[in-house]
Amino acid sequence: MLTLLKLLKDGRFHSGQALGVALGVSRSAVWKQLQLLEAELGLSIHKVRGRGYQLAAPLMLLDPVGISEATPSCDWSVLVFDSIDSTNAEALRAIERGRAAPFLVLAERQTAGRGRRGRKWVSPFAENVYYSLVLRIEGGMRQLEGLSLVVGLAVMHALRELGVSAAGLKWPNDVLVGQKKIAGILLELIGDPADVCHVVLGVGINVNMQMTDEVDQQWTSMRLEAGKVFDRNQMVAVLSEKLQGYLHRHQVEGFSAIQSEWEQNHLWQGRAVSLIAGVNQVDGEVLGIDKQGALRLKVDGVEKNFSGGELSLRLRDDS
Repeated sequence: MLTLLKLLKDGRFHSGQALGVALGVSRSAVWKQLQLLEAELGLSIHKVRGRGYQLAAPLMLLDPVGISEATPSCDWSVLVFDSIDSTNAEALRAIERGRAAPFLVLAERQTAGRGRRGRKWVSPFAENVYYSLVLRIEGGMRQLEGLSLVVGLAVMHALRELGVSAAGLKWPNDVLVGQKKIAGILLELIGDPADVCHVVLGVGINVNMQMTDEVDQQWTSMRLEAGKVFDRNQMVAVLSEKLQGYLHRHQVEGFSAIQSEWEQNHLWQGRAVSLIAGVNQVDGEVLGIDKQGALRLKVDGVEKNFSGGELSLRLRDDS
C-alpha cells in the first residue's frame, strides 16, 4: 500500500494500468489499495475517468539520507517508519534490543502517539513531525536537570528560524503561539538516573496539519501560522542542529547557564496561574524557574517551588 503511495506522492495523475504494471498487480487490486489508502491514512485521492488517480495534494515524505546529509555535525543514525504506534515507544524498544545511542526515530504517522499525563497526541500521516532522540546519560542526575526545558528552547528556536516568530514556551513541556499549542515534549527514562541511563527526547510538532476534531485543547500549526506548506525534512534538520547545540551547552555548563534564556521566552512569566496536580490546585503568580528547572510560584506572598511530570499549568481567568 505504501509503495503505491510513493508512486502517487508527486501529486500528478497516474493511470490504473500504469500503477498496476509498476506494482505487478491487477487494476482491481490497485483500486482496493487506493481505497485502503483513503480509509487508513485519511488521504484524499481524485479519480478522473480517462486520466487516472491523483493525490489531492503532493506528499513530501521523510528522507533519512537527506536528513543525515543536512546535519553533518549530528553523529546519530536516523530511522524512519511509515507507520508506528509511537516513536518514543519504538525508541524504548530499540534500547531494550541493545541499539547503541545516540539515534533518532521518526515516523510518517503514529497510531498511538502519546503526550504528557497520558494524553493522546494526534498524528496524521505525512503532515507533522514525530521525533524521538535517544541519548545515553552517564553524568548522573545533573545531566537530567531541566532537560525537557532545554529541549523546549531548541524546538522554539527551530520554529522561529523557519518563520514562526511568535513561538514561545510554557512550563514545563509545551511550545505555544499565543494560547495555542504548536509543539509538545515528552521525556522518558530507562535505567538508573543516578548512574547510567538512556533518555528518550520525544518531540511532536504540528507542521502542515490544518484541521482535526481529535484535539481537546487550542492548537495551531506552522502552516496555519505562516500560510505556507513546510518541508518536514528541513524542520527535522533544523531541530536536530538546534538540539545538538543546546544539549552540548547543557552538558558542559549545566542548566543554570540556560535558566535566564528560558525565563525570557516563557510566555506566562509574571502571570496569574493555577497549578493542577490530580485533584489539588495551587493558585499563584509565576516568578520563573530555579536552577533545576522547577517552577517558582508566589503563593500567598511566599515563594514556592514545584516540579514533577504530572503537573499541569493553566492561566487563571483573572490573569
